[in-house]
Amino acid sequence: MAKIHGLLDVGRRGLAVSQTAMNTTSHNIANKTTEGYSRQRVDIESNPAINSGNHRMGTGSKIGAISRTNSPWLEKQVEREGSEFAFLDSKAGALGRLESVMNEQSVKGLNNAISEFFNSFRELANSPESAVPRTQVRESAKQLIKNFQDANTQIRSVTTELNKSIEANVNEVNSLAKEISGLNEKVMQVEISGAHANDERDKRDLLVKKLSEKIDISYAEDSKTGMLSITAGKTGILVSGNTFASMRTDFLPDGSTQIYTQPNEGGAKFEITDQFKRGAIGAALEVRSTTVVDMAESLNELAYTIASEVNNVHLEGFDRYNQQGTSFFDMGRQYDEDGNVSGDFSIDSLKLNKQIEKDVGRIAIAAKANAPGDNTVANTLHSLQFKTMMSNGKNTFDDFYNKKVAEVGLLSKQIGSELESQKFSMDQLNNMRESLSGVSLDEEAAKMIEYQKSFEASARMIRTADEMFETIINLKRY
Repeated sequence: MAKIHGLLDVGRRGLAVSQTAMNTTSHNIANKTTEGYSRQRVDIESNPAINSGNHRMGTGSKIGAISRTNSPWLEKQVEREGSEFAFLDSKAGALGRLESVMNEQSVKGLNNAISEFFNSFRELANSPESAVPRTQVRESAKQLIKNFQDANTQIRSVTTELNKSIEANVNEVNSLAKEISGLNEKVMQVEISGAHANDERDKRDLLVKKLSEKIDISYAEDSKTGMLSITAGKTGILVSGNTFASMRTDFLPDGSTQIYTQPNEGGAKFEITDQFKRGAIGAALEVRSTTVVDMAESLNELAYTIASEVNNVHLEGFDRYNQQGTSFFDMGRQYDEDGNVSGDFSIDSLKLNKQIEKDVGRIAIAAKANAPGDNTVANTLHSLQFKTMMSNGKNTFDDFYNKKVAEVGLLSKQIGSELESQKFSMDQLNNMRESLSGVSLDEEAAKMIEYQKSFEASARMIRTADEMFETIINLKRY
């Protein structure tokens, strides 16, 4: 036969269950806007029944677990698409920076300087005996050199910015890895007792997503301890249980940055730079090693070809003093004892010949000595602008440079389109996650009223049981 104090136990359990459920609902509402938060739910179970004569009597309810509403598959999709979005976003930013360096529309850029340089020889051919067009040739040549060197410096600055971005992201990766290893420890401590580490897992999942936005990662969870092991690239162990390893960066002589791991302080270094193809770091590495390098090499090739071709023609001419022409440009080349060129050409070493800089009369435009008014060499020089001397005789100077600028512009536009498409995919996935794991204030408010009524009902049950006790006690007085 059921006893009255059993009713008190049922009521007490009901109060505890309703209070726990109310606390969980309040927790959900408070974290409505918390990034990465997964809605938590209370799993209410029937308390084990007891025998009472020939019957089984229920003993109320209990909390089975407080779990989070979460889809591991969907979280994995968000992580992977977020990594791709970060890759495209970082790449678009780097290409936009490079595109601004080669901007030919809003400023008088290199293309304009090349045209003005050859046009100055055209003006000189029209007035070969005048000093004014000779001065214009000298000044346009100096401006051309300056534009080449400015463009080269700005391309190097893009490389520097990418290197700094890589270094900053590596530092952030180390910070995230340290925090994840700490959360691993907390997850294990909470779940070893049988509870669910909901908040700790939410935060860890968020950090993993942020980590994947920086670099390529692969990870796996230990089914016994709940701890994650994370690998950077293919071989860089980043997090292992409650320990983590830092990635480091080194600057190479060519100005680039390499990434390596060093498991033991003072031990061997393992370079993993080439293992990153995704995330912000992967984008910076790709743009730096492909587009930026190609633009720098193309600019160097263009400057070298213009300078060497102008020099070759200028050496064949005669100046106002009937002397054989010298090199128009000083290309800063070094020569060995046999007279062979030693070392590579550098835009930074390109200069105007000192003799021409001091005296424009040394500009050689005549085909032979003692030939006043001869403009043969000047005509040959300005015609170089329209000769196909670049890309194995396929492009003129203008075409070659415009083609390289267009390549960067088209690539930037393409990445921008891919980024927009990826953003749409990310929005779709985030909406799916929000519908599953997000907090609905209307739903939580309804639950809050439900649990409040349940709490009141349990309290009324206890009050009723108390009144029943009082009735039984009063029976002895009569």
